Amino acid sequence: MASMELQTQKVKKSGVTMINGSPTDDDKEEEMAESALALFRAKEEEIERKKTEVRDRVEDYMGRVEEATRRLADIREELDALIDPMRKEVGILRKRVDTVNRELKPLGQTCQKKEREYKEALEAFNDKNKEKAQLVSKLMELVSESERSRMKKLEELSKNIETLH
Repeated sequence: MASMELQTQKVKKSGVTMINGSPTDDDKEEEMAESALALFRAKEEEIERKKTEVRDRVEDYMGRVEEATRRLADIREELDALIDPMRKEVGILRKRVDTVNRELKPLGQTCQKKEREYKEALEAFNDKNKEKAQLVSKLMELVSESERSRMKKLEELSKNIETLH
């Protein structure tokens, strides 16, 4: 990034830049670059926010699933401790176990769905990071090329001025 700032300073010092053979104001070029970078940063922050959001939801669901699993284990222990004369209580507890099992199934499915969403969000994030690296590289290349072109033009103008004297 420091290298890009140095090149931006060099572009500012030169006064006029050449794009497609015609001069443009440095301010417009700088505004466009800043606007593009701001947009890119905003998109990155949005991806990071969504990734964190999905991760938090997955962790929340995992916590609920773990709590339900603990409750189920406690219920099963209670069932194991019961004796035949307590058949009515055993039936009630079995119904509770069945209810908890029914609650666990959608939670597990939701958890798996959220894990898939998280993986997709992470993959999108990684793709955007690769795209960013490519764009920054291309930007550096274009800035360097622009600087070389302007320096060449300045040298030609300098030679033309020297030949006039």
